[in-house]
Amino acid sequence: MQVYDNMLMFLSCLKNPKRVGSIIPSSKYLAAKVISYVPWESVELMAELGAGTGAITQFYSSKLPIDTKVLLFERDKRMRNHLKSKYPNFLYHSNASYLQKKMNQENIQQLDCIICGLPFFYFSNEMKQHILQQIWTALKPGGFLVLYQNSLHMRKKLSEQFDIERIEFVALSFLPAFVYVCRKIEDNTICSSNLSSFS
Repeated sequence: MQVYDNMLMFLSCLKNPKRVGSIIPSSKYLAAKVISYVPWESVELMAELGAGTGAITQFYSSKLPIDTKVLLFERDKRMRNHLKSKYPNFLYHSNASYLQKKMNQENIQQLDCIICGLPFFYFSNEMKQHILQQIWTALKPGGFLVLYQNSLHMRKKLSEQFDIERIEFVALSFLPAFVYVCRKIEDNTICSSNLSSFS
């Protein structure tokens, strides 16, 4: 299954590298770090943006309370269908820039947690801001955003809308990645962020 996932990601990246963002799925070390900061026992509603082949999904799926509702967003049709075959009880959508619209369609008001692996580096400033605003609106007060990227380029933009509780560096990943652990702040203004923890 891992070989198939790798090939699926590789072919999808060749087809649209700026949309997929990586030639292989996230490593198990990155996945473990991403999910380690979420209080899964209290997650009832969540979304994963840019789920790919499910490299992160497979690590948190077994931790979810039985009634948790999960929205998975993946633009690539082949990878989305692959995810559907593995997690048939989740809700699937293609475009994360319509997060709020899709939540309304599913009769979901706000989310406890969002995990995001979208390749923001390739997005325009307007698209970055649009998606971050969608995420901010979608999260309940105090809700978690756990975002992983291959650089620190999102640090400033995230700090304008979220409280960045920590940033973790994961070397054992292709490419090495930074995991941003954020919480929704009460108003949409610039806040001071706690960036003291790097590992």
